[in-house]
This record gives sequence, C-alpha cells and structure tokens, in this order.
Amino acid sequence: MTEFTVHLSNRPGQFAALAGKLASAGIHIEALALFSHGEDSMARLMANDVNVTRRVLTDAGVQFEEQRVVETVIKDEPHALADMTKKLADSGVNIEAMYLLHANGDSLHFAVAVDDHAIAATHLQG
Repeated sequence: MTEFTVHLSNRPGQFAALAGKLASAGIHIEALALFSHGEDSMARLMANDVNVTRRVLTDAGVQFEEQRVVETVIKDEPHALADMTKKLADSGVNIEAMYLLHANGDSLHFAVAVDDHAIAATHLQG
C-alpha cells in the first residue's frame, strides 16, 4: 500500500473539493486521517488506485508526498500493539503514521508508515 500525505489550507471546503475530485476519478479512500494546525491542514490517505490518485493530486495542484506502508495483522489482545510497536522501536524504526484498517474481534489489521520500510518489513508479518 502507499500513503499519500496531502498539504491543504485550513479553510472550509478544501478537503471536500479534493475528496470530490478523487471520487470523480473513481478513487475509493481506504484509510484517512485529517489534521489541521493554524492555517495548514494535512490529509494522510491510502486509496485503491495509486496511479490514479497520484494523477488526481498532481492535476489538482496540491503539494503531496507518498511513501510505502507496511501491513501487519496482530491478535486483538492486551499488549499485542505494545509488543508490535516495541519490535519496531528496538530495531531502530520510527513510526510516522499508523492506521487501523480492519478489526474483527480476533485480529487487528494495521498499515504502518515508517522511516525504514525494509527493516520494518522483516519484523512485521502481513
């Protein structure tokens, strides 16, 4: 999966306009976090079609970055998340963003954006 970090102005309608452009291109947003601070907003999202999402963002003239994320599934039990994140920390990997994609009562499916994809992938199973 690929995470897009999109920079927007913190004004009404900015994300609505972007969401409309993505929807018009047939993009389904699979994970999303939206933050604002002062005059700026940041949307971090994953979508079903990386190439079309990239084209829509480029055509919209918005500033964005993209990075691969590592997917992993852990048991839905106490300490599982702490254990998973400690594995990354102990290996020197910094978590930049984390998304809970699905939960079914037995397991939790995460997408994790990290500063070192290769090392993280060796410590996490998807």
